[in-house]
Amino acid sequence: MGKRIAVANQKGGVAKTTTTRNIAAALVERGKKILLIDFDPQGALTISLDVNSTKLPNTIYNALIDPSTPLAKVILSPKTGIDLVPANIDLSGAEVDLLNEIGRERILKEIIEPVQGRYDYIFIDCPPSLGLLTINALTAANGVFIPVQCQYLAFRGMQLLLRTIEKVRSRSNPQLKMAGLLPTLFDARTTHSKEVLEELRVTYKNILIDIPIRYRVGLADAMVSGQSILDLDTNSDMANAFREIAEVVEHG
Repeated sequence: MGKRIAVANQKGGVAKTTTTRNIAAALVERGKKILLIDFDPQGALTISLDVNSTKLPNTIYNALIDPSTPLAKVILSPKTGIDLVPANIDLSGAEVDLLNEIGRERILKEIIEPVQGRYDYIFIDCPPSLGLLTINALTAANGVFIPVQCQYLAFRGMQLLLRTIEKVRSRSNPQLKMAGLLPTLFDARTTHSKEVLEELRVTYKNILIDIPIRYRVGLADAMVSGQSILDLDTNSDMANAFREIAEVVEHG
């Protein structure tokens, strides 16, 4: 049965999708079979796998709202070892469409169950909010991975996310565990970035994966070109960092 990991942070621009995409690539290098679920209406994860989401007949939205569209019908295989459940702007209407559904916070979990045995890891790339979509992802997951930008405001927002995770754990998913907190967009040239990293080390030492993802243009270039950093620049410091993180995820 695949380990299900939600990649979540209510703040945008913290490299959730970059983290998801590159950890998946690093796990594929380790021989794992991965399913990525794009659960963000912006569809950035879908785009990062070089899939044109505007021309797809079905996306995660269809699987959520239409019982006649099983998740297996939506899955694509854009990269070796990586399958994808794509998303596009249609997903933005899901929270309204599901508002009156009984057990609406459990729908993602229910539609994943028939396919989860095919994969070693299932990653759910959450939207930058703490709405119904993110609650669905946290309810479906057995681990939550939090990328946090090395900036003070991102650090301050952590408490709200952690309270939400605790509520989900107590009310709908007691199996939910912290898979780790990952510092991202770290810039060693600035005192601010270094101070925030040190505060993360002090405050969240029990859950911190102390492998900072540094700000690198190559990471953005890889995403735009539909590749991981491991494909684009396989010997770079960030490619090796994601390999280290994948090892932590696998043995965590």
